[in-house]
Amino acid sequence: MNGDASIAERLAWIRDRIEEACRRSGRPAGSVVLVGASKTQAPAALAAAWDAGLRVFGENRVQEAVAKSRELPSHVLDVEWHLIGPLQSNKVRPAVELFRAVHSIDRPGIAEALDREAAARGRTLDGFLEVNLGGEESKHGFSPQGLAEAVRPLAGLAHLRIAGLMAIPPQGDDPEASRPWFRQLRVLRDDLAARPEWHGFPGWLSMGMSDDFAVAVEEGATHVRVGTALFGSRRGLEHGLMLG
Repeated sequence: MNGDASIAERLAWIRDRIEEACRRSGRPAGSVVLVGASKTQAPAALAAAWDAGLRVFGENRVQEAVAKSRELPSHVLDVEWHLIGPLQSNKVRPAVELFRAVHSIDRPGIAEALDREAAARGRTLDGFLEVNLGGEESKHGFSPQGLAEAVRPLAGLAHLRIAGLMAIPPQGDDPEASRPWFRQLRVLRDDLAARPEWHGFPGWLSMGMSDDFAVAVEEGATHVRVGTALFGSRRGLEHGLMLG
């Protein structure tokens, strides 16, 4: 993709690649949710993506997302906000107020806090359990070993619906390096889905980013989180965006 391409052109290119990956893997077109990873992007960039047809945006930080939601142009309506970065306990309340889904549930305590806050507000929130597939110290998440037992208590939450798993594979030299990790996450998902306590589990898979989203789709991703390939370099600070 040309570095001078517009956001609309980038979005069209990404969608074409997702559709091609769906065809290669025998999946129906439209079975993958594209989450625009908009960390540090200025509200104008989000508005351009919305104008081009994107409706789901993923933010890493609660405060930044709240600020952007207030700064978007008035014609930008019905944005579906997803939290894709770590969540601190003291940010649970504003997170539940804004986000429709949280991709980064990395411990039971934060899941239970989200469930309580969602219950207090009379709403239901979708959540993904983050799995640290490579056991990397720099990443959050549940260990893949013993995952089913570790998350068993979360199957019965009434207001936080655990809908799937999320992972960021260890950095590789090319997109194919991510494929075994995506397959591992899919196996973990299948194991949960087969257990009686997870009856009705949607089994979504949030995996794949700018470099490897096509491979992720081939391996069953239902949600891909794409930032740089869509927006280009992170330039929010250059536009004066204050980060909280």
